[in-house]
Amino acid sequence: MIFRLFAFVVMVYALGFLAFAVTLPQPLDDTRTDAILVPTGGPGRIQRGLEALRADRAPVLFVSGVDPEVTADEFARQFDVTAREMDCCVTLGKLAVDTRSNAGEAAQWLATNDYREVRLVTTDWHMRRAAAEMRHALPDDIALVEDAVPSDPDFGQLFLEYNKLIAVVVSQGFPDLGWNAQ
Repeated sequence: MIFRLFAFVVMVYALGFLAFAVTLPQPLDDTRTDAILVPTGGPGRIQRGLEALRADRAPVLFVSGVDPEVTADEFARQFDVTAREMDCCVTLGKLAVDTRSNAGEAAQWLATNDYREVRLVTTDWHMRRAAAEMRHALPDDIALVEDAVPSDPDFGQLFLEYNKLIAVVVSQGFPDLGWNAQ
């Protein structure tokens, strides 16, 4: 009996991992939102957020988790952001150090503004966990729209992220991950 239960749990875990790995979220179309939120950490995230901003998919961009040592001028030079874009449209958050604190920092920023729909831009393998953390931190009246940056993750990266996602899901009491929203 114990062996069968163990085998069942392993099978569910393996099938869940397989589903996680083969159904990574995709980039969003030209949907317009009130704001763009980009947690730092993966290649292509900030560039994708800036592309969405410049394509008028939202009027503002919040970059969460920027190193406190990085100045706005350094950020602008590194990502080819004009002074006008920095002044009007780009806000750098420097409090977050991980995905959970990105969510908290974003929630604080959103609380000071009147945004109802936010585009979350992050790497495809990171999207489900980042979105779960964001949905947990944000008020229910703010809609989160997922815009994944395509990548080519290796097995180890997917395995680690799947386990982190499981930890988030369990710690949050099995929240709605928004998988049906795509």
